[in-house]
Amino acid sequence: MVAAASPGSIAELTGTAKDESPQQDARILRQVADLFLSNAERLRESQIGAFDAILVPLIERMEAGALIHLSEALSKTDLAPRETIRRLAFHPDPLVAAPVLRNSNRVSEKDLVEIAKTHGQQHLLAISFRKTLNETLTDALMRVGDVNVSNALARNAGAQFSECGYATLVGRAERDESLTEKLGLRMDIPANLLRELLVKATDIVRARFLTAPRPAMQAKVRPGGAEQIGAAPRKKIDYTQAQSEVLALNRAGKLNDSTVNRFAVRSEYTNVVAALSLLADVKIEAVEPLIEPERFYGLIVACKASRLTWSTMTMIIRNRPGCAPVTQRELEQAREVFDGLLLSVAQWTARFGADRIAVKKIDCAAAPR
Repeated sequence: MVAAASPGSIAELTGTAKDESPQQDARILRQVADLFLSNAERLRESQIGAFDAILVPLIERMEAGALIHLSEALSKTDLAPRETIRRLAFHPDPLVAAPVLRNSNRVSEKDLVEIAKTHGQQHLLAISFRKTLNETLTDALMRVGDVNVSNALARNAGAQFSECGYATLVGRAERDESLTEKLGLRMDIPANLLRELLVKATDIVRARFLTAPRPAMQAKVRPGGAEQIGAAPRKKIDYTQAQSEVLALNRAGKLNDSTVNRFAVRSEYTNVVAALSLLADVKIEAVEPLIEPERFYGLIVACKASRLTWSTMTMIIRNRPGCAPVTQRELEQAREVFDGLLLSVAQWTARFGADRIAVKKIDCAAAPR
């Protein structure tokens, strides 16, 4: 690599770039890319722009195969030449365009919207994987995007949707069970559309996303500053005493909604888990993970299956140990799910979820180490 980008070295390469031999073009492209990448952090914006004078004409002359590496390399830096990035983003070959469409912050929103309107599905799919997407862009992508684009957007926690955009996705989910599951895991879906999604979903699909971990919640920070991702696993809890207590209460006819409410208010969560296990008729191992924040909907299912009221459900949600406070939007979504679930559906889903957890544990135990 060249150690420093000087006006002389840039001028020399500019003069050499007039040779239109494909082999010479490829050699110059590599040299210019190396020169830029080795000096990018030391260059001013005006100096970065000077590289466009060399790279843009080369991009226009070269075949797609020779540009893929350039696109991948420049997509990883926040200081890439803007016009070069723009030409790569608009390139008709998706293999060339995809790296910068997915990753580069040098592509303007205006250009991304234009590409969404004028290019093929592979270009749209690449844009759908960007770390952040605002409502204007997701609306543009969904107007012309296919099923793969819709699923990628629904899976992207950094994508924001307008109410109209979400309504479009919910409508498409009627014909796409995979999309239904992905939408059900999002924390920002409006409560009324979540309820519509629940009504339209098949029993199996509804059970899958109601008992699945919610990826959008996994980046939340717990009290004390520790993130959920990579956090140390909880110590194994002995529920023997709690099970004995709730069994005695049940035999005496005193294991009811108000009793579980008191357990939650007092943060007696071994008793809460034991009570839900008994009332919903599922194993402790199936209920225990539902107290974790990423099992938000699964906890609602267990409470509904246990015939608890929304008031008690709220106490359980609010007082879970080690969980960040819930937002008003999360509570609204929870209420929609809770109110929309039939008791019979909740009981079936709770048992289906228990089976999923049991199978997962068996698979994990059998997996080679």
